[in-house]
Amino acid sequence: MPKITYVDHAGTARTIDGQVGSTVMEAAIRNNVPGIDAECGGACACATCHVYVDDDWMEAVGPSEPMEQDMLDFASDVRASSRLSCQIRITPELDGLKVTTPARQG
Repeated sequence: MPKITYVDHAGTARTIDGQVGSTVMEAAIRNNVPGIDAECGGACACATCHVYVDDDWMEAVGPSEPMEQDMLDFASDVRASSRLSCQIRITPELDGLKVTTPARQG
């Protein structure tokens, strides 16, 4: 299983096993990772699963789609590395992925 590290805004890191085929958001929810609210349950309709993808992983994760870009307009403190974790599908190639949650969602 690919390992994913979630770092909260205070710097605390949590590494969990992600299931191939699920999303980074689903893995966070299953493992009670703080900082991922996921109010819409992964429908790309709320921007409460916003994360910053580590620079070393931007290419592997790939670019966001237009719908996700539109939803990021509702997120706080959006950066070039911002993604919605519900839109990042876990693959074996993402083993070691590191994401950071913002200070607040929405």
